[in-house]
Amino acid sequence: MILPVKPMRLLIIVFLVLFMVVPKVGTEQVAMIDGHYVPVNLRLDNSLSENDMFVNAEVGVEWFMKNWDIKGASVAVAKEGKLLYARGFGYASLDDSIPVEPYHRFRIASVSKLVTAVAIMQLQEEGRLSVNEKVFGPGAILDDTIFDHPRDKRAFDITVGHLLAHEGGWSQRYGDQMFMPEVISRTLGVPMPVDLKTIIKFALTKNLHFTPGAGQSYSNLGYAILGLVIEEASGMDYESYCRKKVLEPLGIYDMALGKNLPENALPLEVSYYDVDNAPLRPSIYGTGEMVPASRGGNDIETLGAAGAWVATAPDLMRLLLAVDGFEFPKDILSPESIEFMTDAENGYAPVGWRATLSNGVWWRTGSFSGTSAMMKRMPDGTAWVVLMNSSGWNGPELTGDIDQMMAKFLQRVSQWPDTDLFSYYTPVPLKFARVSEP
Repeated sequence: MILPVKPMRLLIIVFLVLFMVVPKVGTEQVAMIDGHYVPVNLRLDNSLSENDMFVNAEVGVEWFMKNWDIKGASVAVAKEGKLLYARGFGYASLDDSIPVEPYHRFRIASVSKLVTAVAIMQLQEEGRLSVNEKVFGPGAILDDTIFDHPRDKRAFDITVGHLLAHEGGWSQRYGDQMFMPEVISRTLGVPMPVDLKTIIKFALTKNLHFTPGAGQSYSNLGYAILGLVIEEASGMDYESYCRKKVLEPLGIYDMALGKNLPENALPLEVSYYDVDNAPLRPSIYGTGEMVPASRGGNDIETLGAAGAWVATAPDLMRLLLAVDGFEFPKDILSPESIEFMTDAENGYAPVGWRATLSNGVWWRTGSFSGTSAMMKRMPDGTAWVVLMNSSGWNGPELTGDIDQMMAKFLQRVSQWPDTDLFSYYTPVPLKFARVSEP
């Protein structure tokens, strides 16, 4: 359920966060308002970016949303490590007429891969794994008997680094393994939904499309496998490790793995809207029901490390700034790890990012039905994040238009405010009381 926040309620939240003990549910900092637990990030709302200097720029965002039939969006802009703009547009929920605020959470699709890549590099820095380690086979990281008999023995040569760089040997020539549950269920004779290990087992029954390390092809499967690698190396489940070791040290408490169905949405998560007249898909739960891809037609949960994270735009900006290679704020990874992640022969599909060009422009995109996301790092220290709860038929074209929209946005702002909006929701060190979620 998405909760509207009135001014008086917001004041109450601020009071609770600053002056009272805030209960802790899971790993999120929360306050209780009207019997509901809500994130402390509610302190950051649209009113803080209502300024005449942004009016002309915001017209472009509103035109873009109308042109693409985008129901809701969240935009964040930072310069030199400071969050200078955070604003929601449109609706988090059309049915309830709830406007988007910066604290609303969106699926970020393949932007999730950056989280996974950072976690892998961190584990390498701690000496708990190496990107040169083998993934499958006896003595490998995933030394599991269900992976011991691949049809193509070259699978035993796949390393962590190959998966990070989309060089594991898989392609989408015959479809994306992460989005074909019916085929996998029918082929292997297992019920739906199919879990990740079953998907991997299915992939290993096929020949690789190229020798690991000898080519490159974008692979959701490869990054989903990296989630298992993180679990084996850390001794923690994937989400817990990323939240406790990567995100929370950065002050990010409201990122979490999303769920498939609307009834299981996270607090303050937006609703998702497929394009009009989009074909329905068989439910991934094997019920025979035909459903929207964004509401049980795609298995977001099994996608995991490849695309299941849900985040606010400001929180995602915190992550971006922590791996952008600039001195301020201090990066969470070493310069060597940052260089490894951003060094690619042609600049495209490097580690975690979608592209890191020699001119200092880096970006990461994510999209599937009901979701469009993009983040960009500029060489002058400017960075932006755009999250949307709607998608277009042509994902690549939409991404390009988002980029153009934000280029015009930045051009139309002649002067930026001095206030760092991060200060409005920086988690306050408090003694937490453990409570049970109602």
